[in-house]
Amino acid sequence: MTSTRTILPHTLLSDTKRYSIHDSVIDTVGNTPIVKLHRMSRKKGVDIYVKLESENPGGSVKDRLAVGVIEWAEQNGQLKPGQTVVEATSGNTGIGLAMVCARKGYPFVCVMAESFSIERRKLMRFLGARVVLTNPAHKGTGMVIKAKELADKHGWFFPNQFDNEANAWIHEMTTGPEIVNAFEDANIKLDHFVLAYGSGGTLKGVAKVLRERSPDTKIHVCEPDNAPMIYSGIETKYPESGTPSTSFHAAHPVYRPHLFQGWAADFIPKLVCKADKSGYIDEVIHPGGDDAINTSRELAAQEGIFSGTSGGGVLAGAIKIAETAPEGTSILAIIPDTGERYLSTPLFDNIPADMTEEEKALAESTLSTPPPPPDLPGVLPEAIEFVKKTNTENKVVFWSLQYCEFCWTLKKLLDAVGIPYEAINIDSFEYAKDQMGNMYRAALCDMTDCNTFPQLFINGEFVGGAVDACMMWKGGELQSRLNEAGVEFVEYEGDPFEFLPKWMSQNPLRSK
Repeated sequence: MTSTRTILPHTLLSDTKRYSIHDSVIDTVGNTPIVKLHRMSRKKGVDIYVKLESENPGGSVKDRLAVGVIEWAEQNGQLKPGQTVVEATSGNTGIGLAMVCARKGYPFVCVMAESFSIERRKLMRFLGARVVLTNPAHKGTGMVIKAKELADKHGWFFPNQFDNEANAWIHEMTTGPEIVNAFEDANIKLDHFVLAYGSGGTLKGVAKVLRERSPDTKIHVCEPDNAPMIYSGIETKYPESGTPSTSFHAAHPVYRPHLFQGWAADFIPKLVCKADKSGYIDEVIHPGGDDAINTSRELAAQEGIFSGTSGGGVLAGAIKIAETAPEGTSILAIIPDTGERYLSTPLFDNIPADMTEEEKALAESTLSTPPPPPDLPGVLPEAIEFVKKTNTENKVVFWSLQYCEFCWTLKKLLDAVGIPYEAINIDSFEYAKDQMGNMYRAALCDMTDCNTFPQLFINGEFVGGAVDACMMWKGGELQSRLNEAGVEFVEYEGDPFEFLPKWMSQNPLRSK
């Protein structure tokens, strides 16, 4: 990146309120709130504040990076209209880039190790991105090498967040001033600033502003206690050649797997090295994974703030500073993202999906009076005739409610075994006039003595519902019924219970 300074969306640099009308989602990035903690400061008279980067539209601090690297590339001729963007990321940068690229019309490909949370890859795909998963054993260096391979092979734009000065610059223009302005406006002296180094952009950009405008603020950088790469003093060596196979001389010897997704890859990014050599790091703190998990959970339960292990680790570092700080000290910690993208990680291992014994006791403390049934019309001969005619004309019929998850269960099972069927969604708009759908429902309930849906018929005979069909398939009875009816199907080696709703406490596969 050259020293050229380009103009980014003015809302990033202004005091535009969140409730204002914005031209696009990109204009809502930044201006995130700073919140004082009241129940987690370990020492009276020492105030801990958190900057909630989860309030960015993509849910993390990396939304800023995404806007910065894409708009700088656009305005400096590095990114062509419609060109594919590819980046190596643990997920948050990918989500931010997927959001920005969706708005601007660039295809986006994320390269991410398979070990990162499933939620992240689903979020990116939901935003229209493609996700290429790499071998977890290849770690962060493998992700970067793969991204560069793809960029070189296909002519894609590779921002390289770990070395892109636009990453640091966007924080110099936005995050840093937001922090300094907020504390100045509140007439509070900021004594300590705590963050994880990640790609190095937040560190380098914010630190530059703090050194210029708040020089007494101490900057504390967190890294995993079992992967103390900065602490080791061993630098990552980068070759002059940029070819994929020589992107790194070697992975960092001190790196070990850790619980902090996005904190520290198996190399020290160039932006971090530059920040360190510029004197932007006053102290390196080493939280542990257990500290991060416990602090994340405490932050949610005590302060109502939902964060992942990344935020928990940074806050754990801030709390450590607070324990020995003198009265009147103010500490700010960056909470980089939200906890929702950690649901499949160890952070939620001890969070039950089913009711605890205490919750069951609460539930049993009242009668749990059932609601009244729907007020269905009477059973009409023409409705019975329609149901019988449909069941007779089709070998396999299932009567369904359009957005019922148990109805989806049966549909998925029938699709998986290749069975042709007729599905009647009695609550669809097609049957809304004159309560036609409810008339068919009343007729079905009268014929089967069953009030729930779906209802499966084979050769005109009522078979049962979704759970019945799953159990019959597991026991071989459904296959026999289909053979008797002359219905062809394919063998399915999976477990049909996998199609049942995951929230269903009786689902034997829900914990798998």
